[in-house]
Amino acid sequence: MNITSASISDLDILTDVISPDQPDLSPESAQALLSLKFRPRAVERLNELAEKNRQGLLSSVEHADLERYLMVGNFLNLLQAKARKTLAMTGQ
Repeated sequence: MNITSASISDLDILTDVISPDQPDLSPESAQALLSLKFRPRAVERLNELAEKNRQGLLSSVEHADLERYLMVGNFLNLLQAKARKTLAMTGQ
C-alpha cells in the first residue's frame, strides 16, 4: 500500500501505536498516566495562544507552539483513554 503524507495524520499514527481501546496496562501504570497533566504555566500559555488564534493574531512561531501543545494534549488524551479503559476493565 502506498501511503502519502496527506493520507495519515500524526494523531492517526499515535492512535495506532497507543491503541487506546486496548486495556492492557497494569493498574499501577494506568493510575500513573491519569496523574499526568499540564502544569498551570503551560495551561496559561496554551490559553493565551488559543485566544490569539481565535483573534487571528498568531505569529508563525506561536502557531507552531500551539500545534505542539495540541499534539502533546492529544497524546496525553490517548494515553489517559487507555488508562481509563484499563481501570474500568479491572473494576478500579
